[in-house]
Amino acid sequence: MARLVRWTALTAAAALLTTAGCSSGSSGEDKDDGGTGGTSSARPSAAAPSGVPESLASQTLDWDRCKGTADSPAPDGDWQCATLEAPLDWAEPGGETIGLSLIRAKATGDERIGSLLFNFGGPGGSGVSMMPSYAGTVSSLHERYDLVSWDPRGVAASEGIRCRGDEAIEDAESVDSTPDTTTEEQAYLKDAADFGKGCERAAGKLMAHVSTTDTARDMDLMRHVLGDEKMHYFGISYGTELGGVYAHLFPEHVGRVVLDAVVDPGADTMGHAENQARGFQRALDDYLKSTGKEPEQGSREIAGLLERLDAEPLPTSSPGRKLTQTLALTGIVLPLYGKDGWPALTSALAAAEEGDGSELLALADGYNERDPSGRYGTTTHSQRVISCLDDKQRPTLEETKKLLPRFEKVSPVFGTFLGWDTAGWCHDWPVAGQHQTPEVSAPGAAPILVVGNTGDPATPYEGARRMADELGKDVGVVLTWKGEGHGAYGSGSDCVDSAVDAYLLKGTVPEDGKVCS
Repeated sequence: MARLVRWTALTAAAALLTTAGCSSGSSGEDKDDGGTGGTSSARPSAAAPSGVPESLASQTLDWDRCKGTADSPAPDGDWQCATLEAPLDWAEPGGETIGLSLIRAKATGDERIGSLLFNFGGPGGSGVSMMPSYAGTVSSLHERYDLVSWDPRGVAASEGIRCRGDEAIEDAESVDSTPDTTTEEQAYLKDAADFGKGCERAAGKLMAHVSTTDTARDMDLMRHVLGDEKMHYFGISYGTELGGVYAHLFPEHVGRVVLDAVVDPGADTMGHAENQARGFQRALDDYLKSTGKEPEQGSREIAGLLERLDAEPLPTSSPGRKLTQTLALTGIVLPLYGKDGWPALTSALAAAEEGDGSELLALADGYNERDPSGRYGTTTHSQRVISCLDDKQRPTLEETKKLLPRFEKVSPVFGTFLGWDTAGWCHDWPVAGQHQTPEVSAPGAAPILVVGNTGDPATPYEGARRMADELGKDVGVVLTWKGEGHGAYGSGSDCVDSAVDAYLLKGTVPEDGKVCS
């Protein structure tokens, strides 16, 4: 099943580019008070995480040239990789350990502030593979920061979890994600339960220790071992939730933190699905307006195409594969992550109306990380394991069906899919979830810059204000961009980029509520 909720921001954008062939005042002081000084080979700082054994707290990272994998070649340039040892179970930090894969490029200038840690979203996105390709976007920060990212526990090189083989993934594409009959409902829930069992077999004891809270604690150990008194951090999409949880657990260690494309911390499972239905429908409306179509009429036409595909999938140029309703919706979702994808969506929809599903299938494959040989990536596997451990809600079939009319009203195109997703995503999951919503209150923390984009499809703008409010008074500072796409920084707004750069490089906090248009 394709998962639409809390998808990886930049992984999706990169896949689109490959598939489609697209190439105010200040309340802070303008001074550098956030650094640790020294060089990027700093030893662990004095602020060691509480309860961590000396063997872990005093470890030295063995940085060396990064090695390529079957999924990605070794990065060019001065990138180095290392492995951090962290407790498998943070409730017993002296027990078994897990290796976390890190990547960095050392600051290029002499006036180094410290490390700037990045999480690109998901959950389940690989920071090790994403960081080198994102470095150009944050080149203005590289002179004074070591650019650092990592694969969180259960992701890619950090004991990544694969719940299902490639053939089984392809077979599951035929499962109807918007079931219309009792037989289809049973097949949908059985597939969901089988996926969870596969995750349990693959992950073993790790299954219960990949939560966002576990990863936030890993981050504080990382901060210490990297030699930083304060955590300087850039979180995107799900990375904003991770940053909020970190700030709640370690407010005294918060340095300069940017949260961009903000997940609403007050939304539960149903709330997240409804938020995304609203966000993607807004993005679709904006896309339709750009083509000269009236959004309501254009949405009806797309909904009609999806209904026809539910009854009869379209042929494609991919041998043995057809464009199903679910794959078509996935293909529509991907180009809505940014305006650069809109021409690809126009072409794919036109081809589908003419009876050829190849272009929408190619877009869906980009979203689902499927390469031409039929091999799938594992981002959605890790995403599901992490999010189902985080979230204790398990909506029943009956609860979901009662809410479907509400979802359909929010979005005639995406509502039904996202509504059904709440029932299937963690159905019969082997491990209990931890909370209804994450705790992100961070009283006493330094100001955190929360960046919201009014045209964001995946993490609607309202989440930014909610995050700032929950972080607390004098902590959450909102910067708004009236733009399109998932995320704001590096998306074409000099106003946004200069405000974020001034905050990270000089400690200049913009006025809360500043708007970039």
